[in-house]
Amino acid sequence: MRQAEITRNTLETQVSVKLDLDGSGIGRFATGVPFLDHMLDQIARHGLIDLAVEAVGDLHIDAHHTVEDIGISVGQALARALADKKGLRRYGHAYVPLDEALSRVVVDLSGRPGLVFDVDFTRAQVGAFDVDLVREFFQGLVNHALITLHIDNIRGDNAHHQAETIFKAFGRALRMASEADPRAAGSIPSTKGAL
Repeated sequence: MRQAEITRNTLETQVSVKLDLDGSGIGRFATGVPFLDHMLDQIARHGLIDLAVEAVGDLHIDAHHTVEDIGISVGQALARALADKKGLRRYGHAYVPLDEALSRVVVDLSGRPGLVFDVDFTRAQVGAFDVDLVREFFQGLVNHALITLHIDNIRGDNAHHQAETIFKAFGRALRMASEADPRAAGSIPSTKGAL
C-alpha cells in the first residue's frame, strides 16, 4: 500500500498529512488558507491521489510558514509513500490549459531535490493569497520528497489561472511518474540501481 501519514509540529505550525498514491482523487483540506486548499484539491483530483491536509499556523503573521510547512509535510509523505520506487515510471509530465493560461510540469523521482520554477505571475495576490508562496510550497515539497521538478507557466493573464494550471499539471505529472511500469518488472529505473 503506497500510503503515508506525516505529523509536523513546530513553534510556528502544526501540520498533519495523509496521502494515498493509489486513491481516487478524494481531498480533505483545512489549512486556514482557502486558496491553498483549492490548489491542493487540484493535486488530489488530477493526480488521483487521496490527500488530507490539516494545519494550524501563525496566520496572524502571514501564510508563509503554514504554506511552506505544508509543502514540507506533503513532500515527506510522498517520499514515504514512494518507498524504494521499484517498478515505477520515474518520469512524468503534463501540459494543462485553463482558458488563456497554459503550464507545463515535468517530474523526475530522482532521489535528488531540485526545483526550476519559471513563472511570472501577472499580479502579486490572488485574493488574500501571496503568489510568491506557490514557489515556497513546491520548494518545501521537492526538498523533502527528493524529487526534481520543472514548472513552467508558458502563458497566462490571470494569476488564479496560472496557479491552478501549475497545481493541476503537477498532479497529473506526479500520477504519471508514480505509475507502475509493466515492463520494469520491479526494477529500479536507474543505472545506479537506486533512487
